[in-house]
Amino acid sequence: MDLLKNPDFAAYVKHALERYHVPGIAIAMVQGNRIESAGFGKASLDPPADCNPDTLFDIASTSKSLTAASVALLIDDNDKYPQVQYESRMSDLLPGDFVMPGNDHNDVTVEDVLSHRTGMAPNDYSLLGPNAAQPDDARSVTRNLRNLITVAPNRSEYLYCNLMFTAASYLVECKSGLKFSEFIQTRFFKPLGMQSTNLQPQGAREKGLAHRLATGYYWDKEAGEYVCMPCHDSPEAQGAGRIISSVNDYIKWVRALMNKQAPITESIYQGLVKKRISQSPPLNDSEDSEGSEGGHDAFPTFAAAGVEIHQYCGHTMITHDGLDLGYGSTLFFLPELKFGAVVFGNSNNASNVARIIKFKLTDWVTGKKSKELLGVITSLDSGSESEDEDSDEEEDEDGFTELENEMIGELCAGGGKRTEQTMPLGAYVGTYWNDGYKGIKVEEKNGGLFVNGRDRSMGFTLTFKHICEQKGYIAYLSEMTEHEKSPIKAEFKLEGERAVELGLSFEDSWDGYIWFKRI
Repeated sequence: MDLLKNPDFAAYVKHALERYHVPGIAIAMVQGNRIESAGFGKASLDPPADCNPDTLFDIASTSKSLTAASVALLIDDNDKYPQVQYESRMSDLLPGDFVMPGNDHNDVTVEDVLSHRTGMAPNDYSLLGPNAAQPDDARSVTRNLRNLITVAPNRSEYLYCNLMFTAASYLVECKSGLKFSEFIQTRFFKPLGMQSTNLQPQGAREKGLAHRLATGYYWDKEAGEYVCMPCHDSPEAQGAGRIISSVNDYIKWVRALMNKQAPITESIYQGLVKKRISQSPPLNDSEDSEGSEGGHDAFPTFAAAGVEIHQYCGHTMITHDGLDLGYGSTLFFLPELKFGAVVFGNSNNASNVARIIKFKLTDWVTGKKSKELLGVITSLDSGSESEDEDSDEEEDEDGFTELENEMIGELCAGGGKRTEQTMPLGAYVGTYWNDGYKGIKVEEKNGGLFVNGRDRSMGFTLTFKHICEQKGYIAYLSEMTEHEKSPIKAEFKLEGERAVELGLSFEDSWDGYIWFKRI
């Protein structure tokens, strides 16, 4: 258990931080009951501050294991909450609040919600953040599900959906009579001695812990510099993330879960780690299914309740990664070896480094070397995270990438041709409404159409480029900085010389548009 003090390991971590642009990272690991921890790099660049095991991070989706465990405590208490079971319908538990769209998802259960198998698309851009005129909270997020889209039958496919975990936290509030923050403080943080862990950044600040908060960063590759990311409260993300913790604190939760220590019992543990659905997409009929099991990969990752299960080096690994603006994390443990760890970092690339360290630690404890670590590194280096490779997509003579040309072909399907913008931009300018995504305002900016969606939980902007027939556009979506843009399809419906609807292809898991009507 002296690995974290090993100079070679420290050099390995330092190299990973530099290569993937992460200012600092903290690691804690547990073997049996013994805990070891260390910090590497910087918690803040200006003013400079070292990262240590007590540095506080937004741990993002690594929070989900606690949300699932909160629900599991209700399920385990048949005296107080006999109606709350894994197979209970959410619509029965939250009548009038939890309503799925359409008529074919009425049977969504508690375990469907906790294992991402409800058939609902992520719908992340529907969430209104603290800057919105009417910010979302757990109740409004739950009640808005009826207005969003599902893209698959219930229990047919793994579709990661943060909104469902926010709904799960609302279930805890409604049944326990406590705010979610109070519930997890009372049932987890205090009993486990996690004195520095809170829900939302303001919770940490109110305890006088602001000086221990790591500054979150985004690496702007084009500018070649770090951009500071604000760490603010996000009530709309409750249950899906926004727990603020240190590795010294959070490893206590991993230890309790792994060792089935109070408040975790054997039955609670088994309920949480039960495999619910494979995360591997089903093979098409035309794909070779030889060597696969049930139409999936031979060794798939499974979604359980707030955690994922897969095999690594011949051992079961229970894990979950986290990624939020400016932060990344992972937790994992190998139950057969009674070994686990948490890794937290403070940049948008930190989750990548956390994954590398996760498999590096597992290789160390098992005494084996798996191809999976090499695969993770190769995957990252083939993307845009490595400074050693220019991985930007090649553009054609018109400046379009292969993906953009695919979109152009779809936008111009049916004989349409690329044309210049001739209709006045004023014909499109206005406010458009979708019941699930609320209002967006199309403006004119720098000679083109523009949407400022910074009121969203996942704030964004859209810059439109006309493609064909005065209605087909590619909209360039930027979340972090204007340098980083992702193309999505956008289409207006016209009546005469005026746009009356706007469709945006917000969902990667669906080929259709989210339609907004002009108001």
